[in-house]
Amino acid sequence: MIKVAPSILSADFVNLEHDVRSLGKTGVDYVHVDVMDGNFVPNITVGIPVVAAIKRISPLPLDVHLMIERPIRYVSQFIRAGADLLTIHVEADTAEQTRRALEQIRALGAHPSLSLKPGTPAEAVLPYLPLCDMILVMTVEPGFGGQRFMSDMIPKLKAIRGWIDEIKPDCELEVDGGVNIQTASICRENGANVLVTGSAYFHSPAPSAFVRTVKGGLVARS
Repeated sequence: MIKVAPSILSADFVNLEHDVRSLGKTGVDYVHVDVMDGNFVPNITVGIPVVAAIKRISPLPLDVHLMIERPIRYVSQFIRAGADLLTIHVEADTAEQTRRALEQIRALGAHPSLSLKPGTPAEAVLPYLPLCDMILVMTVEPGFGGQRFMSDMIPKLKAIRGWIDEIKPDCELEVDGGVNIQTASICRENGANVLVTGSAYFHSPAPSAFVRTVKGGLVARS
């Protein structure tokens, strides 16, 4: 089953409540929340209070992506704030602390997920795959929305799909960065089943039709 997770990084923050509530009407599956600390990536976005506020109004599970250094420091706070899926980066801490963070996420009742930057080899997920409910492959350099899809990440996506099928078949495979109608089909064909889409979704004149197409269906006629 293909799922769509619009990233609120591309929403209208003046009307964020409206944009979040509207996601429940367009056939999407998750609300993707990008958390950036200005150190791990060169940008600062939302934090724990905003995640908690979104949870109060969200019609869908929160897919919270932590692009922060040493995420184990904040795992419990983000889960208490309402993260249903919580993604940390393999590059953000030591191997021991990364494993501890993934174990803690599950122990606290959320779904653990691990992400890789474009420059990180696919093999980096292997020690952690049995602990994960989702792997997130970045197809842009994390930090800013609206970037162009990096097609050279496709071999990484295919390799991870193969390992998931072999080792953890119930693990989801997510792609984040430059996903639109054209690149979504490439992602689906190479094993992704969760597609994060930002500006392409929020700038679409017909979000419901956009979602159907991204999932592999036909665009509805007006």
